[in-house]
Amino acid sequence: QVQLAESGGGLVQAGGSLRLSCAASGRTFSSYAMGWFRQAPGKEREFVAVITWSDGNTFYSDSAKGRFTISRDNAKNTVYLQMNSLKPEDTAVYYCALKRNTPTYYSPKMIYEYDNWGQGTQVTVSS
Repeated sequence: QVQLAESGGGLVQAGGSLRLSCAASGRTFSSYAMGWFRQAPGKEREFVAVITWSDGNTFYSDSAKGRFTISRDNAKNTVYLQMNSLKPEDTAVYYCALKRNTPTYYSPKMIYEYDNWGQGTQVTVSS
């Protein structure tokens, strides 16, 4: 079984930055993708970004593109989400997720595609 643990959330003013981390432990896989999703109060969970472990291919939502950067540290089994120029509308609980057996050049973006989820970390952006 895989365990995912997010950290790095907090309160930040609009225009500020945060870096989220997600450490994976337990069973590992040779080809998988790790994604970030978020869920704001009263809204559905939505895709933010994904990175494939084997080739580092990344994909972003329109709202994240240009402001957020997803990266990975293979040695630490950790994925990061650097968030810059934060806006109040970025306020949400951010979740990391893992999808096993991800084909090369494929970037999963749907919730149902992912096999494991973290508990989430709260990000609050004040205006």
